[in-house]
Amino acid sequence: MDESQALKLLQESREKIDIIDKEIITLISKRTDLAKKIIDAKIILGMEIQDKKREEHIHEKTRKIAREFQIDEDMLSQIMTILTDINKKKQEQLLRRK
Repeated sequence: MDESQALKLLQESREKIDIIDKEIITLISKRTDLAKKIIDAKIILGMEIQDKKREEHIHEKTRKIAREFQIDEDMLSQIMTILTDINKKKQEQLLRRK
């Protein structure tokens, strides 16, 4: 591979990453939008926003998927913690409005 091909490969790869990043953000938005349904159900069920059992399940599932795709388990678990925190924050905001 020469320099020209390397530059082309770099540019194409970055463009693909940009597309994937937008897809990831779209999925995060969809995941966060579910917070309304979740908080409505939790209110009826008398549940707290934080559900340790559910969070443990998410992390167990995440570690399994990480191993399957050979992704660092700790790093992926940190990402899931961030996603869970985003949802809890959204649920708290929605709860304050009710």
